[in-house]
Amino acid sequence: MSAGNRSLLGSLLFVGAAQFVFALVVAEALYPGYTIAANYISDLGVGSAALLFGASVVLLGVTRFFGAVFGRQTLGTLLTVTLALGGLGSVGVGLFPETTGAYHGYFSIVTFFFGAVTVILSYRVTHRPFSYFSVVLGIIALVAFVLSFTHNNLDIGRGGMERLIAYPLLVWSLAFGGYMMGSK
Repeated sequence: MSAGNRSLLGSLLFVGAAQFVFALVVAEALYPGYTIAANYISDLGVGSAALLFGASVVLLGVTRFFGAVFGRQTLGTLLTVTLALGGLGSVGVGLFPETTGAYHGYFSIVTFFFGAVTVILSYRVTHRPFSYFSVVLGIIALVAFVLSFTHNNLDIGRGGMERLIAYPLLVWSLAFGGYMMGSK
């Protein structure tokens, strides 16, 4: 893969994750009575923060999808597919807020599951110690996904558990993006 495509992949993942993190903080501040323990992240997709949250999560998904497209030579087929599916899931989360019912739930599952799998599989295209960190982040997200899906919130609330899925994916996107931008 050319250094330009690798850099583009990294830039897209980094920018997508960074803008989402900033928008998330602003949306949480704008949403009256919002708490990270009691509220799902997607609660921000309705009410006063809906436009900001929806646009930001769609942009996150678009950058992940196109990152997969431009990075396919470096990522390989399986990692390209999982990254693209996770990105499409994010777009769906943004386009179908919680008020749309099952669609939102399905897209959330796709986003979180394929996001965690992508992070784990990225060990195949990175070097130690980053490859180890990626596997650990992916396992944290995947275990939290299973716990959340089975309604076991470990006394940190449904919002706290959801963040144990989302934050490792975002941290990885920022780090992997930087890794790709800096590699030759």
